[in-house]
Amino acid sequence: MRILVVDDDAIVIKSCTRILELEGYAVSTVAGADEALEMLRRDSFDLLLVDVKMPKRDGVFLMKEIRKDFPDVPIIVMSGYSTAETIADALRSGATQFIAKPFRPDELVKVVHQVLKNQVHTK
Repeated sequence: MRILVVDDDAIVIKSCTRILELEGYAVSTVAGADEALEMLRRDSFDLLLVDVKMPKRDGVFLMKEIRKDFPDVPIIVMSGYSTAETIADALRSGATQFIAKPFRPDELVKVVHQVLKNQVHTK
């Protein structure tokens, strides 16, 4: 299973990579929306883990773009701004699930497993 992590925070990238690789996932990372779209056009992924607040183009923009060309790829949105409005915007824009930052490793693993399991059942 391949996961793409999109976040401008190097610490988040590093911790998500470590946590997910320990679970046996192949993890690729990029720091922004444009790089993510480029990567998606070159490779296929089973899951995307996307930050909401990023410089230049945010996660909401990215999800809307992803949904145009890759409507079936599940997206977990992560954000330190877990207001009702942020969560609603993320879900309206195509997020499959939302996880608030900071999260514990077990929380991330649980959400990833849940989304991938649901994806298998809907195919």
